[in-house]
Amino acid sequence: MRLATLLLVLSASPALAAELPPDLAQAVADYDRAQFDNDVATLSRLVDEDYLLVNSNASVEDKRQFLADFHLPGFKIEPYTIEQPVRKVWGDGAVIGGLVNLHWTQDGKQHTRRLRVAYVWAKRDGRWLATYAQVTRIP
Repeated sequence: MRLATLLLVLSASPALAAELPPDLAQAVADYDRAQFDNDVATLSRLVDEDYLLVNSNASVEDKRQFLADFHLPGFKIEPYTIEQPVRKVWGDGAVIGGLVNLHWTQDGKQHTRRLRVAYVWAKRDGRWLATYAQVTRIP
């Protein structure tokens, strides 16, 4: 599985929700919940058509490739909390990220990885969409 699937990421903690515009906080919370529930329909709605994900191994995935990982049998991302949160919001754009201790199951095996994640969100036609994500592995 691509590390892409692993992230996308952001935990909707009360602190995060309190500092973001309400519609963005809701989009981020919905995105996170959809990742944890393998809800491809919701992820598809929240990820822009030109979405790009840069994985911790430097590979790049588009929207189709990112969503495909959630269809893998037995694939499951465990809920997580964002540490050292990064939140920058301006007009119709935002960068949201931080550190994540990611735990997931794939091919019957448990995995864990510490990552720094960053998501770029854009407000288009009145809706917040994830347009870009980058995941960096922390040694």
